[in-house]
Amino acid sequence: MSEMRISSTQGMAQTSSSNRQQETYQPNAQKTTKAILWLTIVLSFIMLAPFLWMVGLSLKDNQELMLGTDAVFQFPYTLQNYIDIFHNSAVFQWLLNSIVVSGSMTLGVLVLSSLAGYAFARLDFPFKKTLFVIVLMGLAVPEQAVIIARHQLFSEFQLHNTYLGLVLPGLSAPFGVFLMTQFFKAIPKEIDEAAIMDNASKFKIFWKVLLPLTVPAQATLAILTFLTSWNDYFWPLISATDKSMYTITIGIASSQTNFAQSEGLGFLSSQAIFSAIPIILVYIFFQKHIVTAVAGGAVKQ
Repeated sequence: MSEMRISSTQGMAQTSSSNRQQETYQPNAQKTTKAILWLTIVLSFIMLAPFLWMVGLSLKDNQELMLGTDAVFQFPYTLQNYIDIFHNSAVFQWLLNSIVVSGSMTLGVLVLSSLAGYAFARLDFPFKKTLFVIVLMGLAVPEQAVIIARHQLFSEFQLHNTYLGLVLPGLSAPFGVFLMTQFFKAIPKEIDEAAIMDNASKFKIFWKVLLPLTVPAQATLAILTFLTSWNDYFWPLISATDKSMYTITIGIASSQTNFAQSEGLGFLSSQAIFSAIPIILVYIFFQKHIVTAVAGGAVKQ
């Protein structure tokens, strides 16, 4: 009997060992992984190619680029275009305008969307479902459909060429309300009940208990709002007619249209690269929160 047990144990061990070898050694899976990796590298390089081209142009002398853009592949390179930005360029004013507009819009959207999301997810009030549907209908209305009425309204209140005029339209964020509503709904209601037993008010529950749990969603909404506002071209083109109120998108576009030959491709490229620094910093500091939100949020049932 003991010999039979020993032999059966050895057979099971050999079977499990062979299964582990089969699981660990999968040449087809390894080839597929390598192929996906190389495909990702190639696609990443394709996406980076325009940016690398701009970097190359920004490091070349403008006189050389006047003869041909193929000079970007030849030495020498120079930082003179970046030095000229600090001496003679309106890009700093445009950057300041974009930072003020995008930052104010992002803060406003976070505050309004968080409050509205908490109300729709946690509070009971008349016509709640109807109002939520009306808010979501805003996702189906394109900006171009209301641009004339908005322009007339802002002209009546003399809001053109002001920071307030550039910020106010972006505060209407139906997607932000929807995102925060869904995130608040995912938080267990037992947390609210425990806070109520401690005599916490509705606002205290929102501010002290629930809002800190929505940091991943807020980070995602913040970066999407900031990027949308930073890259917005349509409304600033209409509202900001004074050069001192240009955002970075309008400023760079006007330079390319009016001053490309006089200022040079290298100088314009250096302005574009310099203006991209805030966006790069936003991605660096907020990427962890974005990954967390996409992976499933901070609250687990």
